[in-house]
Amino acid sequence: MNIGFIGLGNMGAPMAANLAKAGHAVIGFDLAAPTPEGVAMAATAAEAARRAEVVITMLPNGEILEAVAAEIIPAMPPGAVLCDCSTVDVESARRVAAEAEAAGLGAIDAPVSGGVGGAGAGTLTFMAGGSEAAFARVTPLFEVMGQKAVHCGAAGAGQSAKICNNMILGVTMIATCEAFALADKLGLDRRKMYDVVSTSSGSSWTMNSYCPAPGVGPKSPADNGYVPGFASELMLKDLRLAQAAAEMVDADTPMGRAAARLYETFVEEEGGRGRDFSAMLTRFEARHRT
Repeated sequence: MNIGFIGLGNMGAPMAANLAKAGHAVIGFDLAAPTPEGVAMAATAAEAARRAEVVITMLPNGEILEAVAAEIIPAMPPGAVLCDCSTVDVESARRVAAEAEAAGLGAIDAPVSGGVGGAGAGTLTFMAGGSEAAFARVTPLFEVMGQKAVHCGAAGAGQSAKICNNMILGVTMIATCEAFALADKLGLDRRKMYDVVSTSSGSSWTMNSYCPAPGVGPKSPADNGYVPGFASELMLKDLRLAQAAAEMVDADTPMGRAAARLYETFVEEEGGRGRDFSAMLTRFEARHRT
């Protein structure tokens, strides 16, 4: 398949490289990132899109997505599919889908879960919104880049699923970190804490698979000085997107709101920027009850 890939950063580059490795012809564009192995580079985003059957975008936010979409939609051949894998606000995703469909294109919003490690290993999970026909066209590419793709509904449904998932993730990580800090102060060995909780009613993905305590459980960023697998500022971005969506539909999300505030403080005032989101544990280790 001829693929245009726009946005070749930490996530986009390994995704594009995996597509090229699988035999697809990938033409990429990025303002600054280096060229992934097997990917030909275009001078502009429109050039990358011009002969593509599918254009994949992996971009920082909705504003940039809409600007790029305005450039590439007129260049894309009729019947091609625009597949956005960025994590953006629901309304931006819906507007881009409407613009693509009005131009005779298919459109899918398909944010991912799995982080940089999953992008490199080809084990991402895709949460997709858009038509059944567009989803079917892109599914063979999802199978190269990931291990699972779920068609969640109409345009915007992929973004909706992503922000709900990551709101749970952010809240659960905070609770896991709080519990470890409390266990420390109670004199409970961390490994004993893990052995109990990971097999009891308090078990969760953040405890069992991504434990924030170094040397406990499977290897995680905590064992590498909290070098990001998923950076704290990206968690903050997703929690803010969740709160914007909650405000849009008048949903009461007090735990999500509290998590957003805590990550905002951690990122902007407490040195969390550039560290994995599980480094929240170090915040609670250093604090006392107020």
